Amino acid sequence: MIKLNKVHHIAIICSDYEVSKAFYTKILGLKIEQEIFRTERKSYKADLSLNGNYILELFSFPSPPPRPSRPEATGLRHLAFEVGEIEKEVEELSKLGIKAEPIRIDESTGKKFTFFSDPDDLPIEFYEK
Repeated sequence: MIKLNKVHHIAIICSDYEVSKAFYTKILGLKIEQEIFRTERKSYKADLSLNGNYILELFSFPSPPPRPSRPEATGLRHLAFEVGEIEKEVEELSKLGIKAEPIRIDESTGKKFTFFSDPDDLPIEFYEK
C-alpha cells in the first residue's frame, strides 16, 4: 500500500486570474506565498496558503474551457473549508454579495454546512468545526 503523508495542494484553473485571485485572497483570506508569470505558457501561477499551510495553486491559461458543474460532472466535486461559526461566515459572504445555499445539517455528523461558488462556479463548502 502507498503511504501518503498529507494533501500537498489543490490546483485551480480560473477564467479571470485577477478576479479569482481577489476572491481567494480578499474574500477567503488566503495568503499569496509566491506569484509568477510563466511566459512560455502565458500563464500566471499563485501559491496560496491558509494559516501558514500551502494549500492552493491558482492558475490562469489562455481560453480555458468552462467547468461543467450542473449536472455534477466527474472529477473534483468541491473544496471544503472548516469554519468556526457558520452563520457568521454566511453573513460575511452576504455582505460581500456572495449568496450561499441554506445552511444544512450533515446527517452523519450533526455538523452544519453550506455551499457557495467561486467566480468560475466552482462549488465551495463551509463546514462548521
